[in-house]
Formats: sequence, structure tokens, C-alpha cells
Amino acid sequence: MKAALISLGSTSSKWTYEAMQKYFDTVDNINLKDIEVSVGKEPKILHKGTKIKNYDCIFAKGSFRYAQILQSITNFLFDDCYMPINPESFTYVHDKLLTHLILQKHNIPMPKTYITSGIEGAKALLKNNVKFPIVMKFPKGTGGKGVMFSDSFSSASSILDALAALNQPFIIQEYIDTGGEDLRLIVAGEKIIASYTRVANIREKRANLHSGGTGVPANPDIYTKKIAIKAAKALKADLIGIDILVGPKGPLVIEANLSPGLQGVTKITNIDVADRIAKFLHKKTNERNSNPKEKSANDLLREASKENDSDNEIFSSITLRGNRILIPEIASKISGFTPDEDVIITASKGKIIIKKF
Repeated sequence: MKAALISLGSTSSKWTYEAMQKYFDTVDNINLKDIEVSVGKEPKILHKGTKIKNYDCIFAKGSFRYAQILQSITNFLFDDCYMPINPESFTYVHDKLLTHLILQKHNIPMPKTYITSGIEGAKALLKNNVKFPIVMKFPKGTGGKGVMFSDSFSSASSILDALAALNQPFIIQEYIDTGGEDLRLIVAGEKIIASYTRVANIREKRANLHSGGTGVPANPDIYTKKIAIKAAKALKADLIGIDILVGPKGPLVIEANLSPGLQGVTKITNIDVADRIAKFLHKKTNERNSNPKEKSANDLLREASKENDSDNEIFSSITLRGNRILIPEIASKISGFTPDEDVIITASKGKIIIKKF
């Protein structure tokens, strides 16, 4: 099986690429910055000006700054191979506003959250509806950047006055006191492949390792793991990092990360997380290749071209237009039928055979 890793070439990506080489026959390591998307009558994904090769698996990942091109790549290629992250996920997860809206839609527990774009409206909200302390966040940002803490109306007002110049929406969220701790769980499909507790620096409220936090191995209870897996499904990502606060109200999802760093979790848990990710990718790719129902039209066309005139089974539901049965487009392409061509139709119960006259 052939695979490709499309990334920005971080240390985590390098580890993942090396691990994928143990499971796939060939693996191409592609820099996201070398990818171009050609949109038009015949859309193409180009790598250094050449159309990207056909793969059984493509793992595309990168920071929020590249969300649009990642969504474009996965939109064009998602039906042609196994990709662990749905195109929509790059929009949802790289925007905290949308992440919280999706979590709310799927009844996933999270801290009480308010979304506001106006400073005066935000101040009115803080006066009448919010209990301090609170957390304020920008929609985009990773590693704890863009997260601010306020323990009073006066300090929050000062922050809001400073934010007015930026003219962008922001999130106001209740502060959950967990002693400066949160959980990072790495989800792979239906399993948690690694998890650890992040502990904030004594001078910090943010537990992120990038903000000076430390970590210790964790073994969350079954309910917390189920919450993380449910969040991953809601955000349509087979591979994702889910951040959870465990306080008096139980586990609450606060953020998600499509490209979680592996150095910290690997060192803290002593688990080869990159290997577990690569193994998961190989398993899912193998399952897809073994299941005809999951094969796309392009897959079947490629197989048909190899097999020339041999029969190709297509798994599809029946589409009716009045009393007429519509044939899937892929069947028309494989058969080579042209408009107004004479055919012989043989029909019996549960069976229809169409042949050129």
C-alpha cells in the first residue's frame, strides 16, 4: 500500500513519517508548502507543479494558518483514499467558535461559553450574566496563545478595551478551577492511544506545555474517554487531540487539536505515539481497501482500466426517478455506454442485465 504524509515538516511529522514507513510499502513525505490546488474545469492537486500521485492513504495535517489549503486538499482527495481527517474538520477545529458550536450541537459537555463580537455587548454580558473568574479566548491560536484570564469586572473591562483595536470576535468562558490541571487525550478512531495530565506553571493559569506547564501520565476513567471519542466523532476526525477539564461538573471539553505535538506526550507517557498513529492509519487503510462499499468511483475506474473487459461489482443503493431506475455514473463510465445507444435489457426478479445491442 502507498501512503503520503502532507505536513509542515515538524519533529512530530518527522516521527510520524518514519513510523509510517514500517507499515506501508512506500511513503512519500510531502511539504504542505509545496502543494498547489488548481481549481477549474478539471481540479487538480499539484506537488511542485506535477499532479499528485494516487495513494491508498493520505495523512494531511498542519497549523490553523493553513486550514483553507488543507480543506481544499482533503475536499479533492477524500473520496479517493483513506484520510483520517474530514475536510470540514479543518474549518471546525481550527476555529474555537465553530468547535464550541459543534460540541454544543452534539450535547458534549463543555464550560458555559459565550460568543460576542462587540465590546459594549461583552461588558453588559459580564455585568449581568457572568460569574468571575472567566477566561477569554481568540477564535484562532494554539499552544495556549490568545487565552486570557480575568478575576474581576474591572480587569476584564481593561482587557476588552485593549481588544477593541483588534476588531474581531472572541469567546468568554466560565473558569473551571481544576488546580491548574487539564487532560490531553490523543484519539485514534474508537480508542485513546495516549493521555496525560498537564499541570500549569505556578505563575500561570494555562496548562499548555508551550506555556511552561509540565505533564504526568494519566489514565482517565471510561466516561472521560467516551466524552473524548464522542467529541472526535462530532468534529469528524479519526486522529485528534482533545483537551478536557475535570472539575466539580465532571469532564468538560475545552479545545481540540488536529495536529497535536508528539514530543511532550511521548516523553511523558513513554509511549511511541507516532507508531500507534502509523499503525492506526495502516489498519484503517487496509479496512477500506478490503471493503468494496468504501471504494470511491475513482478507485473502481482505476481497477476497471486494469481489468479491461472483466466484470466489476459496484455496491450502491437504488435511485428511482418515477418508475425508472437511474444507473450510477460510475457504471456508465466503466461500461462505456454512450447516449442514445441501443441496448438489450434482460430483467428478472432481483436482477437486471444491460448489454450493448
